[in-house]
Amino acid sequence: MTLDLVIRGGRLADGLGGPLRAADVGIADGTVVAVGEVPGRGRREIAADGRLVTPGFVDVHTHLDAQLAWDPIATSSCWHGVTSVVVGNCGVTFAPVRAGDHGYLAAMMESVEDIPRSSILEGLPWDWEGYAGYLDWLERIPKGVHVGGMVGHAAVRYYVMGDRAHDEGVAPTADELAAMAGLVRDARRAGAIGFSTSRTLRHRVPDGRFVPGTWADAEELAVLADAVGPGGVIEVAPRFDGDGPAEPRVDAELAWMTRIAAAVGCRVTFNLTQTPEQGLHFRRAVALARVAEARGARIRPQTSTRPIGLLTGIAHRTPFDAHPEWLALGDLSLGERLAALRDPVRRARLVEVARTDRAGLDAFFVCNGPDGTARYDCTPDRSLVGVADARGVTPVEAFVDLALETAGALVLVWPLLNQDRSAVGEMLADPLVMIGLADAGAHVGQTMDASGPTTLLADWARDGGAMPVEEAVRRLTSDTAATFGIDRGTIRPGAVADCNVIDLDALALEVPEYHHDFPGGAGRYVQRARGYDHTIVAGEVVVDHGEHTGALPGRLLRAPR
Repeated sequence: MTLDLVIRGGRLADGLGGPLRAADVGIADGTVVAVGEVPGRGRREIAADGRLVTPGFVDVHTHLDAQLAWDPIATSSCWHGVTSVVVGNCGVTFAPVRAGDHGYLAAMMESVEDIPRSSILEGLPWDWEGYAGYLDWLERIPKGVHVGGMVGHAAVRYYVMGDRAHDEGVAPTADELAAMAGLVRDARRAGAIGFSTSRTLRHRVPDGRFVPGTWADAEELAVLADAVGPGGVIEVAPRFDGDGPAEPRVDAELAWMTRIAAAVGCRVTFNLTQTPEQGLHFRRAVALARVAEARGARIRPQTSTRPIGLLTGIAHRTPFDAHPEWLALGDLSLGERLAALRDPVRRARLVEVARTDRAGLDAFFVCNGPDGTARYDCTPDRSLVGVADARGVTPVEAFVDLALETAGALVLVWPLLNQDRSAVGEMLADPLVMIGLADAGAHVGQTMDASGPTTLLADWARDGGAMPVEEAVRRLTSDTAATFGIDRGTIRPGAVADCNVIDLDALALEVPEYHHDFPGGAGRYVQRARGYDHTIVAGEVVVDHGEHTGALPGRLLRAPR
């Protein structure tokens, strides 16, 4: 047998959760052809002694819908072992779209997901109307990862109902509902994995109204679910937020999800995080999903592997931007900002205007570890207030000193969701809860959670002992893939050869950095990792020790027609 690639002598986690075992992996024509002892030589061989070999990770919650146009390897995801992504989450997509409405969809994506509208409009060709055309575009562009897509409720509703799609209490007419169902059905026939919708009160368009679909009633949701059909997936940003106790809203949301999952035979997944305002609502949501599962309805919560928090630092926004003197730094380059902090007169003014700032700064935590790696433990001593008190200075003085000591690399994390590590651990310990909410490609100037897979492996499995490494790998691969009906996530003969070769002992996150590499020079946070030797997509090494090789073997993941 002629082999293109052999991964030789690694510890294999095959994606199915079985014990780690010594095994070679033989690959030919983009497919795994042998696992175990592979006697034949490959045109290329990777020595994996002492390394963990895994399937490529499958990230089912991304917003890379536009970014793939100018970033075909899907950074930062590709630096964290991700080889397959799903776009079209949370109801916001770029199709279907009428001529003249491109700006509306781009503005909605910017408002909901903090992806610059100007970059979207400049970066996409917009040569489609229906979702089938968008999938055709995804198929033909060069890609370093595999990509599947869901059609979004917001785009579908706006396409049919126009501006009325936003209004609370306005249901589609019978003809409009039929047209919406037809669009979803057409998308599914074209290969869409499923359908997504947003009901959370956090998602708004630029004028402050809620995104289309927020107020959809049970009948509309049932009709659209029926259009998705058996075997499809529905992703939900649920309405757990609002005034008063969260439990009644959890009950109501899980009730309609259970009804459509049972009636249609589709799979439903919903976003779930812990917040102090909502108490222990996450436990009720998981319990109700388990009851639904016992009754034959396939419903899965998904959560993140660490706190979801806003990032700030001297390179982008600062915690002191309420003061005009600090806000004015935003017009300067990073080098100019650091020069301003070094200038005695400018520094004195910046410190003086924020000298009394302290309230709330105990919720901003230093991400920079002593060895240049990122830390998300968010303990009181790592807060800006804790660091300031330990140094005997004010928080603003501590911020200035840290910014200079790190040559501008200082990053503070302000956790907003999943702040309680014990709550995150409780959710991750439940196998019904799926790994998700990395939001790769979204909130680019605010957060950076595409590195969630690395957190699960290094923090929870290797260091925390919360689960065996092979179980963490299963949760990142075959588990997410199977829920979304994607034929990926395992290393076995006949499987598409998506693999990672990982130095597990060295696995670590680097501190996020703010780069201006989007179309038009728009900025975003990126985050690299240490410990990924090779990431292989369809048999080709795409990332070699953190660097793109130039290979772009990714494919469109169309659902069966």
